[in-house]
Amino acid sequence: MAKQAPQDDPAQDAPQVSAPQHAAAGLPAVGHSLRMATEQMGARRTLATLGKVNQPDGFDCPGCAWPEPGKTHAAEFCENGAKAVAEEATERRITAGFFAAHPVAELAERSGYWLGQQGRLTEPMLLDEGGTHYTPVSWERAFAIVAEELKALDTPDGAAFYTSGRTSNEAAFAYQLFARRLGTNNLPDCSNMCHESSGSALVETLGVGKGSVSLKDLHQADLIIVAGQNPGTNHPRMLSALERAKRAGAKIVSVNPLPEAGLERFKNPQNARGLAGHGTKLTDLFLQIRLGGDLALFRAVNQLLLAAEEKHGNVLDHEFLQQHCLGFEEWAADARTTDREAVLAATGLPYGQIEELASMVLSSRRVIVCWAMGLTQHKHAVPTIREVVNFLLLRGNIGRPGAGVCPVRGHSNVQGDRTMGIFERPSGAFLDALGKEFAFEPPREHGFDAVDTIRAMRDGRVRVFFAMGGNFVAATPDTDVTEAAMRRCRLTVHVSTKLNRSHVVTGARALILPTLGRTDRDVTAKGAQFVSVEDSMGMVHSSRGGLRPPARGLLSEVAIVCRLARATLGPQDSTPWEDFADDYDSVRDRIARVVPGFEDFNEKVRRPGGFALPHGPRDSRSFPTTTGKANFSVNPLTAPEVPAGRLLLQTLRSHDQYNTTIYGLDDRYRGITGGRRVVLVNPADAAALGLAEGGYVDLVSEWRDGVERRAPHFMVVHYPVALGGAAAYYPETNVLVPLDSTADISNTPTSKAVVVRFEPDSGLPGA
Repeated sequence: MAKQAPQDDPAQDAPQVSAPQHAAAGLPAVGHSLRMATEQMGARRTLATLGKVNQPDGFDCPGCAWPEPGKTHAAEFCENGAKAVAEEATERRITAGFFAAHPVAELAERSGYWLGQQGRLTEPMLLDEGGTHYTPVSWERAFAIVAEELKALDTPDGAAFYTSGRTSNEAAFAYQLFARRLGTNNLPDCSNMCHESSGSALVETLGVGKGSVSLKDLHQADLIIVAGQNPGTNHPRMLSALERAKRAGAKIVSVNPLPEAGLERFKNPQNARGLAGHGTKLTDLFLQIRLGGDLALFRAVNQLLLAAEEKHGNVLDHEFLQQHCLGFEEWAADARTTDREAVLAATGLPYGQIEELASMVLSSRRVIVCWAMGLTQHKHAVPTIREVVNFLLLRGNIGRPGAGVCPVRGHSNVQGDRTMGIFERPSGAFLDALGKEFAFEPPREHGFDAVDTIRAMRDGRVRVFFAMGGNFVAATPDTDVTEAAMRRCRLTVHVSTKLNRSHVVTGARALILPTLGRTDRDVTAKGAQFVSVEDSMGMVHSSRGGLRPPARGLLSEVAIVCRLARATLGPQDSTPWEDFADDYDSVRDRIARVVPGFEDFNEKVRRPGGFALPHGPRDSRSFPTTTGKANFSVNPLTAPEVPAGRLLLQTLRSHDQYNTTIYGLDDRYRGITGGRRVVLVNPADAAALGLAEGGYVDLVSEWRDGVERRAPHFMVVHYPVALGGAAAYYPETNVLVPLDSTADISNTPTSKAVVVRFEPDSGLPGA
């Protein structure tokens, strides 16, 4: 029997601290997974459900987007995947009685962890204007409320339609079609806050805003550079791929401001060596870089490669450069001027370590660079990733087996949502195909991304906010500004499986629309349905839930979108929304005619393992850029500047967390248990600033607007962070990230580069 949801909100401000660990997974990961799963689902449901995760006849894990191998293991999930499944497949339920007992004002005082632990949502709920409690509402009335608010807008651009990365391809396609039939491109998504910098850089340089490698490429690589990423917590199944590469002879370089257990040693729970032995040492060279120093690092390595070419020859791939690239000479002239002292200041690395990395590159024919938020959430994120591309182009490491770019995305279908058209700046070709298929003229003016949506709500330009999944309030920067902006809306709507912070920070009216999850069986009038997702490496495959839905009458995301579209657009709209809601094959048939690479979609997605989307740079060394070539780019050396007496803060996840979903209050690998309000500081920095270990401080961010942003009551933990930096968990520290502090070009919040000072503890608000 699953345990009941906690009635009391556990304290999160009194953590216990022990030494960080130096290996990931193994028996503790197995035990922790099973304990959390059985607490939420019970023993029988746990065994039945986990056996279907990432299986050809099962469902795609609702956690990260790491791809499945060609031959799946019987337990094809990781510790955090098991937690994600348990959160969704929990036997805990929220009914109307819960909302009757808890006014919204009370729920707003609860932690995100407590809210998420209450269980699955079971019926549509309405908070009417002036109301204090959510009350039940019929589906028909809920759709009518949204329709009347949308129709009352002066312009369709007064609405914004946000998307979480867990939304299926079919739901995402229908969702963007509805928004564009309404007349807006306001389609912000979670990618705006994560990998938008990757897409911006890769489209400009290679022509495709996605990674160019497959799992097979990782297994074949000679050298894998993992920069600004912690796979042990964020993408644990990646460790199996790194282990396989390592055993095939690959070298692994980790570039990170913090040492991470998962990149030190991996104890694979799928074999005896991992369960009972010492596991596999993964990292050959650890570069403990200062926050924001990655651009300087890659510039320095590129300078060393150019010098080696001039001295020895046969270092660069001249044939590749001549046939497939543009801008090499201009870039090389600038790269040769890279200043060593500036590199040392930006990276904090001994120059000998940079030379060691260059030496490893020179002895490797096939090189892959993997990265995540540690590179994408800086002001100079796009130039940094462009410099990574320069690095790979030099030796022809694009379009070669075992080589390429590997941005490791988070949410399990965030890449697929973008492929389906969830984008505020769609291409003309996509809009032309969509308009031709559905006989209408889509809007052409660019819409709002996530940051611009917050600005527009703040300024009264967006009055209706509709979210397909996710936890927008907790995921976005500048928490106080975001919450105030949300409260200025006329209507806020959230399609959700679980309760979260965004449900209690509302517009004048608010709706919660509960939906089926990945684990749930989806049966319509036309029979059992399945959906599809795209993983981080461009593979598309099916997903079928098998559990009985948590309540009668729950609708799928596809059905919610289609019924809302009909209620809003009326019977005169020619789109067959009813057919789409009943038969997802009919949605896929339309996708096949609109989105390149999805021809014969219904046939290909039924193949075991799915199918790979075309990728010109990878498949044929063809580059669909504006020049038709792979483009070198000149990226001036820049790095964050931190005033004396301040540190540069990065926000990060704990191990018991996936994005804004908090599974528990521990961070096992970093030695933090029972709490989340901690700030990790290098002992030398702590001594210089007078920060005693175990003492409590307020974190106050500093930015050019002079506004005070304060995160109170954080315990100081002395930790081996790179000098000049600090780290703390989000969403608790999102309040410190200024809304207007964003990456150039991509507009991604700079959550890995927040200048902070430390002040005496003021105590938790309301304590």
